[in-house]
Amino acid sequence: MTIAPSLMRVPCKASTRRWIAFLLTCFVAASASAQQIGQNKGPGGATTYTLSVQSHLVVETVTVKDSAGKFIPGLTAKDFAITEDGVPQEVRVCEHEDLTHAELLPASKQDDEEIKIYKRLARTQIAAEAEGSERYKNRRLLALYFDMSAMRPDDQLRALTAAEEFLRTQMTTADLVSILRYQGGSVDILQDFTADRNKLLSVLQTMIVGEGQGSDEDIDDASSADTGAAFGQDDSEFNVFNTDRQLAALQTAAEMLGHLSEKKSLIYFAGGLRLNGIDNQAQLHATVDAAIKAGVSFWPIDARGLVASAPLGDATQGSQGSSAMYTGAAAMAVTTNFNQSQDTLFALAGDTGGKALFDSNDLTRGIVQAQQAVSDYYILGYYTTNTAENGRFRRVKVSLTRTMNAKLSYREGYYAEKKFSSFTAVDKERQLEDALMLEDPITELSIAMEIDHFQLNRAEYFVPIVVKIPGSELALAKRGGAEHTLIDFVGEIKDMIGGTTVTNVRDNVNIKLSDATATELAKRPIEYDTGFTLLPGKYRIKFLARDDETGRIGTYETIFTIPNLNKELKRVPISSVVLGSQRVELTDALFNAGKTKDREQEAAVNPLVQGGEKLIPSVTRVFRAGHEMYVYLQAYQPSTQPAEGAASAHAPAQPVFAFVSLYRNSTRVLETPPIAVAPTASGWLKIAPFSFHVNLGGLPSGEYDCQITVIDPATQKTSFWRAPIAVVPGQ
Repeated sequence: MTIAPSLMRVPCKASTRRWIAFLLTCFVAASASAQQIGQNKGPGGATTYTLSVQSHLVVETVTVKDSAGKFIPGLTAKDFAITEDGVPQEVRVCEHEDLTHAELLPASKQDDEEIKIYKRLARTQIAAEAEGSERYKNRRLLALYFDMSAMRPDDQLRALTAAEEFLRTQMTTADLVSILRYQGGSVDILQDFTADRNKLLSVLQTMIVGEGQGSDEDIDDASSADTGAAFGQDDSEFNVFNTDRQLAALQTAAEMLGHLSEKKSLIYFAGGLRLNGIDNQAQLHATVDAAIKAGVSFWPIDARGLVASAPLGDATQGSQGSSAMYTGAAAMAVTTNFNQSQDTLFALAGDTGGKALFDSNDLTRGIVQAQQAVSDYYILGYYTTNTAENGRFRRVKVSLTRTMNAKLSYREGYYAEKKFSSFTAVDKERQLEDALMLEDPITELSIAMEIDHFQLNRAEYFVPIVVKIPGSELALAKRGGAEHTLIDFVGEIKDMIGGTTVTNVRDNVNIKLSDATATELAKRPIEYDTGFTLLPGKYRIKFLARDDETGRIGTYETIFTIPNLNKELKRVPISSVVLGSQRVELTDALFNAGKTKDREQEAAVNPLVQGGEKLIPSVTRVFRAGHEMYVYLQAYQPSTQPAEGAASAHAPAQPVFAFVSLYRNSTRVLETPPIAVAPTASGWLKIAPFSFHVNLGGLPSGEYDCQITVIDPATQKTSFWRAPIAVVPGQ
């Protein structure tokens, strides 16, 4: 299912008119493809013409069954008709893959095995099939993919044992197996597709249980424990977003397998995969789209097996330590988190044609399901007549030319290739808007986003949005010799109920790339911020950033909710809690790149702007030891009309108290003194702003739970907010 561009160059001499006419005839015949004719002087002054014809080969794998469910053999290219967006295409490749006669290999006995324990596992590549070779003819391709970053040691052992059992007892004469590993930094191909069972077992035996740990997900809800494991620094603070990293790794694995035209089944061993809060859903879409384009189906296997969870969690984590454990909220959160960790795996399987295996201790069964799903199919290839590289979805329809009662299963469309770096300056604006509308998102740049909300009045909320991009990725332009780089930003917010666009943003930032600035970019991120005024509701935001110098584009997409705090009756209504590590002047353009025409108007309503300085949200919640962590939030007291004989509505409001606590290893390691703030009237609303400066000096590196406690003595209500943070060595 790959889309492979090919380029043909045909040189000729101008002295032979008939030969030129022949080439021009070829040129006209290939006019549906992209052509380019150039001329230059050859030896002796003779003019040489070069004809370039670019074509795109689209590969489809089609399963054909009769009414009884039996495979139909013996079909040829003339028996198939293919249309792309309604346009007929000529079938140029037709190959039948028959695996129905595969037999089980004799069961392997450990005494007869020749297993080697390697000192170091070598990295290799997936070798594409050479022209004329039949290496993959009538072979089933199974890729065993181990996500070592998300599986606990016992889950890793269970997954490796299941893989070994499959190789020893279930492998057939048609199977070619490869082994891939992801452990937080990269996707490693430890073994290319092979039928050598001893070599495969040697790789599995050499893999170390427990490697890649410390990268599992963080959960911010009632099930969160007070403990914090040691934090291992990754490539950058952006790797705290583990789900995005895991999905991006899966996308990389699918693209590696895309060099082969045959069906590929990727058996994904994982300990759950959960989209946390406002994680980037664009990466999920990009991973699925890449797998469909590469002809890869995901077969996730939950390596945790059959789980019987204790109501308040097991011994792998500490007590929740909050009032939720007495109300049932903690037990409900444990169950919800477990179910959500399987939802993403289910979506990956369903969207790519695979099937997930949950709640079973027989993990080998999941591999066998993937094995039995591929047994007989046809490989069809055609050169699409539409060579536009616009990233649009193209619908494909495959049918039989002769009348027979048959059912066809195939990929019903694909996303075309997309190239944005080669666009001209005139077209860039339109092309960036086209990229915003693409269903197949572009994820070449890493993007993190934080969306907060602060109540302005009875109905409206100010929603500041901060986008964070690694400066090291933008520094590529400097290494290319550029003196500046222009970053384009475009985004839109849609109402989830009506589907209408509520608001949008279009901005750009020009960053000068002096040697000093480029050095800073390599170490620190770029942050772009903007703000909107929204009503309570559920929204979807899609945001793009493009580095004009390199043409790289990043996409962030998520769903967020603005709550109606007027209906909060049980707790103290509070805004979002913003954690930041720096305050910058509004004129600072390097690390606070947003410079809009409406900055003064925005600053007037933005509570993060105080005294000409803006609090920059951390977004990734990674802080340096020895530095300060800034905490800001607002508590609200709706004004009410006084009852007869009661105190006046203009009487001084009772103060609201708040304090910050840090927990680690079930122990409170830091707590600020309580701050009392008397709410100030702002129209109908009474607002109590809280601002804390928490000194992180003396705290060892690691993960902590940051908890904010708000107490309103007047109403005898409280409110708690908790989120994980990471402290890394200071600089």
